[in-house]
Formats: sequence, structure tokens, C-alpha cells
Amino acid sequence: MIQVDSATRRYGSLTAVDNVSFNVERDEIVGFVGPNGAGKSTLLKMLSTFILPTSGRVLVDGLDVVEQPLEVRRRIGYLAGDTPLYQQMRVDRFLHFVGTARGLRGDYLDERFAATVEVCGLESVLLQRVSECSTGFRQRLGLATAMIHDPPILLLDEPTHGFDPLQVLAFRDLLRSLRPRRAILFSTHIIADVEAISDRVLIIHQGKLMGDGRVDDLAQQAGIPGASLEEIFAHLVRTSSAHA
Repeated sequence: MIQVDSATRRYGSLTAVDNVSFNVERDEIVGFVGPNGAGKSTLLKMLSTFILPTSGRVLVDGLDVVEQPLEVRRRIGYLAGDTPLYQQMRVDRFLHFVGTARGLRGDYLDERFAATVEVCGLESVLLQRVSECSTGFRQRLGLATAMIHDPPILLLDEPTHGFDPLQVLAFRDLLRSLRPRRAILFSTHIIADVEAISDRVLIIHQGKLMGDGRVDDLAQQAGIPGASLEEIFAHLVRTSSAHA
């Protein structure tokens, strides 16, 4: 459902994403891990059509992000690292507003609103202003805006930012429940999240894809059989930096 083929994104002399290729299939959760500035958010923005690749090809559900951006947006739910929320709106009204903007109407809007509120655990803050919510609840609301139209593809940038430990565990369960019929790609700095719920892991550093596979396969490829994802990640990044 997601196909990235030799995607590159340059900003002048800076290459933020460098000839990256990978796929994410239906019924798959793929975790994307890398240091700050590695290119994770840039790739997610390319997939969501917020920015376009300088070269290469990016397809979402068979649609080219350059040639068919509006159709791509209808098929994705995107949680940005800095999702804009209208701070003075009530949570329930804001989520209804997003659903309406997504083209939902009538009974189906009500149905999707109720389902999304339940899944994201927003019942206790529905009548509060967004500005009155904690960081964790604002992040849950951002996730709800990405999910309300029931998209087949979810792109989540640092989705557990601001969550407490119990909320992190609940989020992991949520992603597992959403896996059927969907392709899910999420980025995070929390390696434990990636290791706990990902079917595959992408490791990116300095704009280059350093690894793509299951943890056991990545350990074998890195020459450190049986290593944890944290150990694999550190090994690949340090080796790459030493050769730079």
C-alpha cells in the first residue's frame, strides 16, 4: 500500500532524504526509527503530500503523491509531529469539524465520531477546550483527527509524545487493533515501542536507510546475532558515522 522507490529530498545543498526505498503492505505495522534530523519526518511529509520528492517515486495505495495528491490525502490519516489544533475550540466540536472537513455527514459522521472518541479515550475531555487538555490528551485528539475518516493507511509521526507509561501501553494495543485492513507506518524515538509492536523496522540515519526487516534479520545483517533493536540501532548509526 506504500511504495517508496529511490526517494530523495533536497533543500539546496542539504540532502534530507537520500535515495530511500521501502514498502509497507496491508495488515502490517512498520516502525521507523532514527536520530533527530535523520529524515523520518521528511519521509512522512512526502508520503502525506505536504512536501514532494526532489527525485524518485512515492506511491500511496497505488497513487502517485506528485500526480494525485488529493486522492492520496483521502486515503491517509496523518499525525504530524506538530499537529495544529484549534486551542479555543471544545474537543467535541473540533473533532466534528475535522470529520465534516473530511466529507463525513449525518449518521456516518456520528458513528465515526463515537467510534473514534472511544478508541482514543477522549470521553472525559469532550467538553473541555483543547487548550485545557494535557499534552497526552492533545496527542490523543491529534490521533483521533487522523483516524476519524477510517483511512486504510496511517502515517504517525512520534504518536506517543506526551503519553504517560499507561497511555503508551494503551497506544500499543490500539495500533495492534488497527492493523487488520490497514498499512501503518509510525516514527518514534522510543525504541521499545518499535520493538514491541512492529512487524518490520526501518532504521534511517543521515537521510539514508540503514536497515529494513524484522529485528532478528537486522541483527544477522549487522553481524550481531541475537542483539536487541537498541543494540542494532546503536551499531548501525555508529558504524555509519565512523565511515562518514
